[in-house]
Order: sequence, then structure tokens, then C-alpha cells
Amino acid sequence: MEAVEDVVIVGAGIAGLTTSLGLHRFGIRSLVLEASDTLRVTGFAFTTWANAWKVLDGLGIGDSLRQKHKQLDGMVVTSTTSGQPSSRLPFKSQNSEVRCVERKLLLEDLVKELPDGTVRYSSKVVSIEESGHFKLLNLVDGTIIKTKVLIGCDGVNSVVAKWLGFKKPASTGRSAIRGCAYYSGSHGFGPEFKLFIGKGFRSGFLPCNDSAMYWFFTWTPSSQDGDLEENTTKLKEFVLNKLQDLPDQVKAVIETTRTDIDDVIYSPLRYRQPWELLWANISKGNVCVAGDALHPMTPDIGQGGCSALEDGFILARCLATALLKKPSGGGEEEEWKWIEMGLKSYVKQRRWRSIDLITTAYMVGRIQQSEGKLMNFLSDRVLSPILPGLLLKKSSFDVGRLNIA
Repeated sequence: MEAVEDVVIVGAGIAGLTTSLGLHRFGIRSLVLEASDTLRVTGFAFTTWANAWKVLDGLGIGDSLRQKHKQLDGMVVTSTTSGQPSSRLPFKSQNSEVRCVERKLLLEDLVKELPDGTVRYSSKVVSIEESGHFKLLNLVDGTIIKTKVLIGCDGVNSVVAKWLGFKKPASTGRSAIRGCAYYSGSHGFGPEFKLFIGKGFRSGFLPCNDSAMYWFFTWTPSSQDGDLEENTTKLKEFVLNKLQDLPDQVKAVIETTRTDIDDVIYSPLRYRQPWELLWANISKGNVCVAGDALHPMTPDIGQGGCSALEDGFILARCLATALLKKPSGGGEEEEWKWIEMGLKSYVKQRRWRSIDLITTAYMVGRIQQSEGKLMNFLSDRVLSPILPGLLLKKSSFDVGRLNIA
């Protein structure tokens, strides 16, 4: 069976759904193919900085998410070596809106705004072929979808990125354990981002709202750690052992987190080597990639989800410009040229931004998690005092408006 679509987006994650909703705001229909049978909510939550809120407001879902998530007053970076705060930064004095948003609630709000049938679940793309300018997507169930525009938002193992010639993301040698503690009443924490750095690891604790606390722990695994991936009870015990010097109230967040497989996850940290983006085909003809398919990065500056929102917003605007402003009566070849120009405009706006974020996140993570007197000095005395300001600087990116000039 062969179906024909104008725009197909592979992956119903943050970038894919943002792109689809952006196009919908312009009156352009898209089909989103999702391999899973439900929305993917891996990762629990993520920090949404000012750049993310500009996108969410532009899409018209910012206020809905604000009602469900507490605004953070500031950030405290504490050295686990000295036990003393290295820096404090009040967000509100910087006129910066920062919240910790539950990924599930964000994706649900994005999907709610889309027409019924936009997202097709259990639709895994196994290969891509060409038919003239059209792309043929072969699904695992034997379905073939023919499309004018193909957008890959299918994560670090992207089929579309592979078709464009991207290499597999590189390993950082580091891993992360993430969890979320849900309380029947109030957790008792103030609206503050607590970050602990030193002794070869970094860990953070952020309230999403009055009853949910998101936490993460990143480190460099060794053979002495044993097999942690399949046992969530061991994951919690491992983190608590590493964080034994932290305040009891903070450790209680991890203890409160249930050991269900859905509440604690382990994941190796991978990234796109930034120099690959210097010459890579981020777009080729009527095909492009966005989100983690384009720029997988480490979580050290909290811009993975935010930059995926940026991608989708800008991509929707560039593609809408091509599809809606192309001269009438130009013929089929003229239409293909406008689509290609639209995607090239997107690439021009995202290439260097992606390189900057990947590089900064990688370097921040390496310094924070390195051990030894020199690296501890750099982390505690040099990086930690400037880190909150650096995070705000990277979040000051302005995506502009969702309209066509």
C-alpha cells in the first residue's frame, strides 16, 4: 500500500511535534510517524530556559505549561569537594524565566494542538528510497509513504540522519542516571535549581511543581560499578552511595523515587562531534534533520530539549516560507527549488548554533567531572562561579516570530 503526503516528519519527540505544530499554525498539514505505540517520554523532565519559552509562547502553549510548572527563582552551584556553595544566581534579577518542565506534559500539549490523525504510532521507518524528487519511506509493516518533504526528528539513532550521511553519535565515556520523585503532598523544596559538582560527578535537583522533583546524576563509569542498567534498585543505591556527603533533604529525593523501571533510567551520554557539522549535509534537496538527529549533546548546559524546540520552530517557519510564498504557475521544478531553498535557510540558521551548543556542553561536562587537584581547582574556582551566567547566555537566543515576512 502506498500513501502520498506533502510533509512527513519521522519522530514524535520535541523537535518533531514542534515542527508539526509550527506548520499547522501556517495551515500546512504534516504527518508525524512515531515508531513507538505511544508518546515517548524518556528523560522525565528538562530545564526550559528563556529561549524555550519564546518558542512555546510562539506556538501558543506557553501559558498552559506555566500553569503546571513552578518558576525557579535561581540556581545554587555547590562544590562537593569543599561542601560550600561556589555561586548563586537569582534568575528573576536577570529577567530570565526558567522552569523544569515534565516532558510528558509538554508532548501532550503539543499533540493536543494538532489535528486528529497527525501522529501515526507504531510506524517505524526501516529504509528510504528515491522516486524522482519524491522520497519513499518503507515502514516495518510494509506500508510505503511517498512524500515531497522528509524531516528526520528520530533521535540519536536516526534513519534519516544516516541517509544524509551522518555518522553514529560518538560516546563521551560518561553516563547519566535520571529520575523523578512524585509526592502525595508537597515535597517541601523551594523553587531553586540545586547543582552539585566535584569528585568526578555532577548532580542536580529541580522542582517541576509542588509535588514532583526531577533529579539527575552523571559520572564516568568504571568496571568496578558493575552492571547497573537493568536494575533500578541498584541504580538508586549507586547514586546514594556516591552522594553520601550531600544534605539529607536532597538525598531523600532519590530515596523517595520509586524503583519502577519507568521512574529511573540509565543512559550513556553521546554527542555529535562538532566538526562533523562543519561539512555535513544537514539538508539535501527535500530532506533535513532536527533535534537529536542533528545535534545530540551532553546535558551539561541544559540545552538539548530547548534547542530541539528552536529547531522545530525555525524549520517550520523556513519551510512555510518556501511552500506558501513560491510563485504561482512556476511548475513542479520551481516548487522543488523553493523547498530546497527553505531547508537551506533553516540549515544556515542552525549549523553554527548547533556547533556552539555541542562544544560548550561537552567542555563544561569534561571540566565538571574530571578529577585531580588541577581539574578540581578549575571546576570549583573558575567554572562554577561563571556557570550560571554561561547557562543564561546560551539561553538568550531569540528565535523570532512565527510568521512570514
